[in-house]
Formats: sequence, structure tokens, C-alpha cells
Amino acid sequence: MENAPPDCPPPGSPGTRGRVLVVDDDPTVAEVVVGYLHRAGYAVEQADDGPAALERFAAHRPDLVVLDLMLPAMDGFEVCRRMREHGPVPVIMLTARGDEEDRILGLETGADDYVTKPFSPRELVLRVGSVLRRARAAAPADGTGPLSGGGLSLDPASRRASRDGHGLALTLREFDLLAFLLRHPGRAFGREELMREVWGWDFGDLSTVTVHIRRLRGKVEDDPARPRLIRTVWGVGYRLDLPPESPGTEARPSAAPAVPPGGGRSR
Repeated sequence: MENAPPDCPPPGSPGTRGRVLVVDDDPTVAEVVVGYLHRAGYAVEQADDGPAALERFAAHRPDLVVLDLMLPAMDGFEVCRRMREHGPVPVIMLTARGDEEDRILGLETGADDYVTKPFSPRELVLRVGSVLRRARAAAPADGTGPLSGGGLSLDPASRRASRDGHGLALTLREFDLLAFLLRHPGRAFGREELMREVWGWDFGDLSTVTVHIRRLRGKVEDDPARPRLIRTVWGVGYRLDLPPESPGTEARPSAAPAVPPGGGRSR
């Protein structure tokens, strides 16, 4: 990993691009990450263990969290879960190992991205910017109203979702993915296209899409092992199929009141 901040001038004064909480018990890694983010224009706070991270998170709600997986006292998975209990916040998870199981578990916990150590601090800064841009663009800029189909109801403005009247506890990216599919029912999308359109990335591990599709199925399908809504199109990717009783081929405005994401059932 590089150990010197970039020589280029920062794009703005510290804090102008948002507040980032960096959680890592390795002082060298933390110092480098904090330095790069600070010079890139972010206001940065630091914690070296889980309890300290949760304390700082509660005191000053960050716009994004860079979270190490292996922490003393409380691992990154548990820290992420507890942060998610207070609402959606973008999380980039750091892991010292490239094990797919760890990456998948991190994504399923609610992380929006992950970076494997050793990593390039410049790349991490790019990832932070990408995830933050997507999070801030989560509210629809094109005036799209509530969506519904197949028993699903989504209100992009309030970030609320329900299925058959029961609230769905969706992560930031799960919500974005489901909203995108509801806007384009019946159309098959490849993983590369979904990563570009939903995540806003032109690069990255495509297993990110696979994991989010699997997790989303667990929340919206009656039987996730035999999905009837989010179908796999072999050799292409995924497609949202609305049942015959849903009129038309497009998601229609929802007449049902939105339900808070924390209520109802979640699997």
C-alpha cells in the first residue's frame, strides 16, 4: 500500500465533500487513509475499535464509513449491523483477506463496497467518491414517483418499501436495485449493466451484483430458491417478471401508503 499522500492539491477545503468515519485498528493504515481522504476534501473522524466507532457514529452521523473487518472487541460485521439499525449509511468494508466468503458476508451485512488489503489509497478515495455520489443521488432526480408491481410498493422519495403491505428492511443498494428493476420490468440486464446503472461503477467485482440479487430475493420472494419475480436469465443476467395480474409492462404509481423500512417482515 502506498504510504504518502498524493501531491495533487485537494479539490476543496476539508469537509466540503462530506464527513467520513474511518475505523481501523492499524495506526499506519488509518493514518494513510485519513490523510488521503482529508486531502481529497473530506472531513474525517477516526476510531480504532468497534465501541469507539459506534460512539463516534452516534455523536456525529457520518456520510460514509470506511470500516475494517478485523477489529478488537467487536468485528466489522457487528459494527456494520449496529450502524444499520439506525438507518442506511454507506459503508466501505476493508478486509485483509480476499476470501469470497468474507466479502459476501460483508455485502450481506449491508456494506456497499469492499476493498481488500493491501490496497491503493487513491483507489479507495475513488471508491468513497463513487459510493457517496450514488447515495446522494438515491432520491430520484427525474421526478419518478412511487412504484409498484407484483405486490411490491416503493417510494423513492422517502426511501420506503413494502411487499403486500408489510415493510421491507432494505439496504441502500438493495433499494436502488429493486427500484431500477421495477422501472424496467420484463427486461433482462447483465451484471455489468446493473453495476453501471445501479452502483454507478465502471469497474468492480461482479459478485457484488450476484450477492445483492440473492439477498434481495430473500426479502421479496415467497421461495428465494425458486424465484418468481427476480428471474435469472442464463447467459445474460437478471429480469424482473411481474405476475399476470399486474397491468401493463411498466411499474405503475403506487396507491398504497408507504411503510417504514424497519417494520413488517424481513428475511
